[in-house]
Amino acid sequence: MRYFVHIGYNGLNYSGWQKQPGILNVQGVLEKALTDILKVPIFINGCGRTDAQVHASQFFFHMDVEQPWDFDLMFRLNKSLPGNIAVFDIIPMDGQQHARFDAVQRSYDYFLHTYKNPFLNGLSSFYLLDKLDFDKMKQAASILPNYKDYKAFCTSPDKYEHTLCFVRSASLSVDENGDHLRFQISSNRFLSKMIRIIMGQLLKIGKGVLSVDEFESYLIENRTPELITPAHPQGLYLSKVTYPYLDLPPRQQFSSVLQQQADLTWKLL
Repeated sequence: MRYFVHIGYNGLNYSGWQKQPGILNVQGVLEKALTDILKVPIFINGCGRTDAQVHASQFFFHMDVEQPWDFDLMFRLNKSLPGNIAVFDIIPMDGQQHARFDAVQRSYDYFLHTYKNPFLNGLSSFYLLDKLDFDKMKQAASILPNYKDYKAFCTSPDKYEHTLCFVRSASLSVDENGDHLRFQISSNRFLSKMIRIIMGQLLKIGKGVLSVDEFESYLIENRTPELITPAHPQGLYLSKVTYPYLDLPPRQQFSSVLQQQADLTWKLL
């Protein structure tokens, strides 16, 4: 029988989701825990591939298990897994639904702070910047849904059959002091390092070294910037994954510090 498993993880100490030999990855840790508990080899398929040090406040994978278990698997998993990975739900499916290919929308949040804060270390990206032009950054972010081809903002466009992404929304928020920034973007799919590259471009616009027109020209002409500088990974969260048959709210909304700011003191630009 096929099961969808709803999880979240802090990716700071992992080299991404995907299982690779010789490095610590989220998929490998989960497969080992499931195999040890269920006493049969378990292989899982995730809803995407987060990069090294990228987090997921909502993530799904599916697994096929022939023999049903007669114990609380979610309890056993959470007891076995390290503290930076949590299982929220185990959902039996009635067919061969696919965690990756069936997803119709993925949403990401990128958090950034501009002063050194030990309590945000690893949870938000630190850039020692001041006087960012938020209005121009907002203007650039707002044009993203107008374009479909994101070849310009991808590190390896040739590995894809196509580079079309249907971005449904993109926005910037900032706290009342102007030293915490949140970029939100939703699309049916994302290309390799696409969000971090876009965030890097937005920072260049905020610093005044790139104009909004130049930013848009890359999308119009499908032209890759001469210098690609992806933003740091630590501030990026996969925050929502939606299926035609499954639309669960995220169980955990980032860290308490970031969420309190988002709820109480942030304003949409």
